[in-house]
Amino acid sequence: MSLDNLRGSSRNGQYRCMAARFEWRGEFSNEALNRLHAEAFEHQVLEHDWLQQVRAHSLGWVCACEGESELVGFVNVPWDGGVHAFLMDTAVAEKVRRQGIGTTMVAVATERVRDAGCEWLHVDFDGADLSRFYLQSCRFTPTTAGLVRLIS
Repeated sequence: MSLDNLRGSSRNGQYRCMAARFEWRGEFSNEALNRLHAEAFEHQVLEHDWLQQVRAHSLGWVCACEGESELVGFVNVPWDGGVHAFLMDTAVAEKVRRQGIGTTMVAVATERVRDAGCEWLHVDFDGADLSRFYLQSCRFTPTTAGLVRLIS
C-alpha cells in the first residue's frame, strides 16, 4: 500500500487518513495503551509499562489518534537491531474498526521499517479474520513457522 495519499507531512512522522492521525514513534500514555490493549485483546486492564518496553526494544511504533490525542490504534515494531522487524500488539478501538485504521498503521510501519534498512517484516497471527487482514489487506506472504509454548 502506498502512503502517498495519506501523507500530511512525513518529515515529522505524521500521516492522516479519515478522521485519524497516524504517527511513527508517537506519544502515548501507559494508561491509554493499557486500556486499548485490554479492549482489543479482551482482557482486564493491566498496568504494563509500555513506554519502557518500546523504548528499550522497538525500532518504533505507530499510534493512531482521533481528535487531539485519543489513542484509537497502536502497533509495536520490535526488531533484532539488524534486518528483521516484527509487528506485535496491533490494536484498534472497537468504535473505529473496519475503517482502514489497522491497515494504515501497518502501511506506516512497513514504510518506516523499510526506511530503516530492514529486509524483513514479520508478523504472526491466529484465526481466519486476522489471516484475511494480514495476507489480503496488508499483503503479507504466508510462510511456515514454528512455535514452542513455554508456559502451560
